[in-house]
Amino acid sequence: MKKTLYIFKHGQLRRKDNTLFFENEEGKKVIPVEDTNDIYVFGEVDVSKRFLEFVSQKEICVHYYNHYGYYTGTFYPREHLNAGHVILKQAEHYIHFDRRIELAKTFVRGSVGQMDRVIKYYRNRVKQDRERLEEITADFAQVHNQLEPLESVEEVMAVEGHAREKYYSAFDIIIGNRDFHFEKRSSRPPLNRLNALISFGNSICYTMVLSEIYKTYLDPRIGYLHATNFRRFSLNLDVAEIFKPIIVDRLIFSLLNKKMIQKKDFDKQTDAILLSDSGRKTFISEFDSRMKQTVNHRHLGKSVSYRRLVRLELYKVQKHLLSEKEYKPYKASW
Repeated sequence: MKKTLYIFKHGQLRRKDNTLFFENEEGKKVIPVEDTNDIYVFGEVDVSKRFLEFVSQKEICVHYYNHYGYYTGTFYPREHLNAGHVILKQAEHYIHFDRRIELAKTFVRGSVGQMDRVIKYYRNRVKQDRERLEEITADFAQVHNQLEPLESVEEVMAVEGHAREKYYSAFDIIIGNRDFHFEKRSSRPPLNRLNALISFGNSICYTMVLSEIYKTYLDPRIGYLHATNFRRFSLNLDVAEIFKPIIVDRLIFSLLNKKMIQKKDFDKQTDAILLSDSGRKTFISEFDSRMKQTVNHRHLGKSVSYRRLVRLELYKVQKHLLSEKEYKPYKASW
């Protein structure tokens, strides 16, 4: 399996002949191009035109984050799996409103199903407020009926938003740590430590899905739940909804319960609280390990990594668009 490269230090990314390397005052480190899936840049890193040409040739996405850990953009190489037919089908499913809204509802059903699975997983592991968790899962059971009559994507997103609000209300019960109260969702900017973790984790998940889209025939600019408008990418936001609860949120619970990330791993800015450098490194290290973990895939009859699971999900979306098989979101079985 190809690896993801994370760069936190300041320096330069360069190409020399057929080799990539990262160089700073500490020396030069060769990047194994053939084994690299994508690159995340968190430090102040200079790149050359030759570097960008080479990573494009090698089909490597480069994701950029600023000093504060905010996602700033992606160098998305020229599409190497061009398929006009697939793009036309993507556009058809967006333009024909009945097709778009059904896909939007499907993404929400899948997302809420994963939230439900996470809460049920922890329901028997917490010592208090289990009744509240049961109430939340009971509310989730009504989402399918709530979505059925809706006739606008905005209404669909409102149902998802209400479900997610209930889901987030369970975080304090699951975590049980005074230093990480949820309070309310705040993302730009995050106003407390838990929101900083959620925002950073979601951002990493979005770009991870984007890297996987690049390996398919799908166009990341055409989404269904998240509107295709002036934002650069939207399909990755749709698909990430399926995986944020079981990858990002469960990772956050694990990091906090094991005290791998603590109060000291955050910096207070003028109007925000953000993960520190050390906090981001810990999160990224554990996220990378989580993506390599394997789960049993019921239909394939074998174990696959979480990263492979994302790719398989994209293939399912593609088959739906091509009218080969109706899309049914992945459901965690643990």
